[in-house]
Amino acid sequence: MKITEEVLYGILDAYPYEIVFVDRTHIVRYMNKTAKQRYEGRVFIGNSLFNCHNEGSKVKIEKFLERADAGEEEMFELYNKKTGEREFFVPVRNASGSVIGYFERHETPWDAEHPEEPVTEYWKRRI
Repeated sequence: MKITEEVLYGILDAYPYEIVFVDRTHIVRYMNKTAKQRYEGRVFIGNSLFNCHNEGSKVKIEKFLERADAGEEEMFELYNKKTGEREFFVPVRNASGSVIGYFERHETPWDAEHPEEPVTEYWKRRI
């Protein structure tokens, strides 16, 4: 089987956590199915990430990019008390190792009352 763009998109859409890939100029280039559901009406492909983030976020992201350019991989950002998530900055590199963009990875809290519930259903309940 050849791994095609369709297969890769299928894999990313099957992933139950949101993926919003942003290029080095902070333009949203890709959102998987979960991200489109979670951020519906707030984040759009082709727009600047900073249409939905403040200036403080821009400064923080630029610092993460400097660290990524120096060789760091995934970096802890914060614990979001509102959602109960730990958030990580994840640089994306090309074949030569240069950072071409990034995404934020969230670790969703586990719900002891609904351990069988898929993450997408968890977020529908929380939003």
